[in-house]
Amino acid sequence: MTDDAAETLAVDEFVEYCRTQAGLLSGSVETMGKEADELLDEIDQEMAEIRSRLEALPDGVEGTETPSTADVPDASEVDVAAIEELQEELEEKQLLVEAKQTRMQAFQELAAGYTELAEELAATADDGRDALTRIVEFEADADAPLYFDDERETMVEVAAESAETDSE
Repeated sequence: MTDDAAETLAVDEFVEYCRTQAGLLSGSVETMGKEADELLDEIDQEMAEIRSRLEALPDGVEGTETPSTADVPDASEVDVAAIEELQEELEEKQLLVEAKQTRMQAFQELAAGYTELAEELAATADDGRDALTRIVEFEADADAPLYFDDERETMVEVAAESAETDSE
């Protein structure tokens, strides 16, 4: 973005940009929350499946030990192996939920940062150039482009592209 363009834009437009970015991030958090809820529902279902399988096992079965009388495992040992496989799947899903929760927190923090910046710009920015500079610095410090898909360009990306074009 050129200096002339920054001068013609009002601070209010940069404030609105920050609010829009915060809104988009909040929408992403909501989507991730729904995905995490779906995973948690699957975990609950798998836990119920494991519980019912464990309850169906004979009392004497403790694990997947090698049968003492034959090379073919009996039905209870097959059930234990299936239960262990379900448990591994369950653990993987739990890790996915934890990763989603961590990602959601990072998105929420960036959204809060945009909201705070919008308030600061509305209260203290001298002009469009000052607002643009502060947004670009904020986005660079927060690695903001990483949080948006390829269709959404941040100010720091636009500024970097402009700087590359100007230097050519």
